[in-house]
Amino acid sequence: MKIFKPALLLILPFLLFSCISSKDVRYMQPNESLVINEEGLVPYNVPIYRITKNDILTLNIVTTPQGDAAQFYSALNASSANDAKQGGSATPGGNMNVSNQGKGQAGNTTIYFNGLKVDSNGDVNVFGIGYIKAEGRTIEDMTKEIQQKVNENFVDGKSEVRLNTDGITYYILGDVETVEISGEKKAHKNTLTITEALAVNGGLNRTVDRTNIVIHRKLPEGIKIAKIDLTREDVMNSPYYWVQNGDEIFLNTRSKNLNGFGKDPIQTLTTGVSLVTTAMTIYLLLTRL
Repeated sequence: MKIFKPALLLILPFLLFSCISSKDVRYMQPNESLVINEEGLVPYNVPIYRITKNDILTLNIVTTPQGDAAQFYSALNASSANDAKQGGSATPGGNMNVSNQGKGQAGNTTIYFNGLKVDSNGDVNVFGIGYIKAEGRTIEDMTKEIQQKVNENFVDGKSEVRLNTDGITYYILGDVETVEISGEKKAHKNTLTITEALAVNGGLNRTVDRTNIVIHRKLPEGIKIAKIDLTREDVMNSPYYWVQNGDEIFLNTRSKNLNGFGKDPIQTLTTGVSLVTTAMTIYLLLTRL
């Protein structure tokens, strides 16, 4: 008993320090830094996506079946149209929704082989039109230019250009305990918040440090590294609250969890008791030698 009391007094502060409080795991806690407008609303701060080198875009030119837009159609598009006539489904332009998200695979193989690739000069080559500057531009800006080129070849108002990325593709990387949430993700939406992205992937467990979420964002000038704190509600004012195509989201583990503490109260207590028992056993063995 004399041995147990000092050991308990030594380990008790460590156990208390290692426990996780509700402030560590609660999302978007109120704070005075949150910016709201005169109507009491949090203004949208959605960054505009700008195309970067090595992006792959999908281009669909929609015309009437008798239209003379064949110069924009590849062999894949023609086969897709034939499949549609036979009862199948096809997207004008041949960009089918086929995704390879198996283990060790990434991206969409159909779009990779048939999409518009932004080359090392930042250009894309549209068959029938030629090279168009892409790097640093928005999807809307490029769409307008291609539409203008198409209108020069076809009857104005009889065709529609649909240019896009293959949805919002983002990547989540965490430790071994977040393996189910890690990997390549895809959202076919116009906008996506980081809380939405985490929610559809099951949320974060207690070991993830919500105050230190790191995001790598591709920009035309390079890669921007940012940190956000999901425990503060003013994270909604950050442009990194909105996921962009190509974002890499890194989930960091709390240092206390790396030692086996802090995951939950029972595990913390069990680990602490095991340490005390081990220390007492070693002490008794040494004193009897």
